[in-house]
Amino acid sequence: MTRAGLNTQRVTEAGADLADEIGFTQITVSELARRLDVKVASLYSHVRNSEDLKVRIALLALEELADRAADAIAGRAGKDALIALANVYRDYARAHPGRYTAAQYRLDPQTAAAGAGPRHARMTRAILRGYDLQEPDRTHAVRLLGSVFHGYTSLEMGGGFDHSAPDSDQSWSRTLDALDALLRHWPRP
Repeated sequence: MTRAGLNTQRVTEAGADLADEIGFTQITVSELARRLDVKVASLYSHVRNSEDLKVRIALLALEELADRAADAIAGRAGKDALIALANVYRDYARAHPGRYTAAQYRLDPQTAAAGAGPRHARMTRAILRGYDLQEPDRTHAVRLLGSVFHGYTSLEMGGGFDHSAPDSDQSWSRTLDALDALLRHWPRP
């Protein structure tokens, strides 16, 4: 018998909230059951195990990020779209650190293809059309942007920029300016 009011979506959302509080790596079905004040067995009606819970949280986070990114870049192009997309990732990480970590969780290829990950790639590629990059350079640029957005955000969240001037907001702005300049003047082989 499942507890009234619980369903797979609510369990996943509760797990995501808990990930934001205690960290994604700490998420288990047992920990979530304690938080929800239910027996562990009652959660197994909604998730198979802790791995399944983590995958569901990852998919939820990717979907939330994709929705926010789509809203942020709608009607924008070039540098404005680039900055909007970058800020979505950074702002999401600040507001939802556990979910942000979950969004980077390694998924099997079939699950990844069925999730919102491909939407992220399509949005990034759409932004890059404004920079007139052709393949394989467009793929290289997608990887560069992901590396910079996630790398900078991860370093910042880990306190990597806390002990030196200028503040990280200034560096973030300059980093985005540099990315825009690089994309406008992409080196040709």
